[in-house]
Amino acid sequence: MSDLRTAPESGAPALGVLLDASGRLAVDLVRALPDASLTHRTPCADYDVRALLDHLFHVVVQFRELALKRPSDFSATPERVAVGADWREGFAAAVTELVGAWSLPGAEEGTTGAMDLPARTVGCMALLDLTVHAWDLARALGVPYRPDPDGTGVVPVLERAVAELGPTARRMGMMGEPVAVPEGAGAFERLLAATGRDPRWTPPGEGAAPGES
Repeated sequence: MSDLRTAPESGAPALGVLLDASGRLAVDLVRALPDASLTHRTPCADYDVRALLDHLFHVVVQFRELALKRPSDFSATPERVAVGADWREGFAAAVTELVGAWSLPGAEEGTTGAMDLPARTVGCMALLDLTVHAWDLARALGVPYRPDPDGTGVVPVLERAVAELGPTARRMGMMGEPVAVPEGAGAFERLLAATGRDPRWTPPGEGAAPGES
């Protein structure tokens, strides 16, 4: 996993910068999300919008703990969505804390988590969830999603992460088998397909989605 262990000072983008880029997009989607959409289907067959958001909220909180080299618990997903009027801002605050934790000196160094994985590898897992689940959410809502509009390097970093972690993640049932993409598919479409997603998925009853680069 040499690419994922590369320190930011050696040329790899810092995780705090990458998480901020994907996190801001996710927060914007959540803030604009109408309550009526919580029961909509998503590209993740096991999740409607509410369940997807509960999962993503939990992921954000637990990966913050891992950045701080503290124990995490993914065994159960609390119901945070639609509990109280301010859950959207609660999600925004959790993303801010996630970015802050992975931006601290030493966050990408050493190992973290029950499996003692390299910290940067774990941070890339957080980035993958935040990025692809934001796409899932955008697709479910029928709104455009353009990853990393500022060009910080999110997609190339995730391409390397999925190439290295994908086989193990698939054996553990954490990622689906790759999906075929048409010739000329963009980098982000190829990344989505590598995680087992159909990049052209649309909500039932809608036409084919445009390609995304």
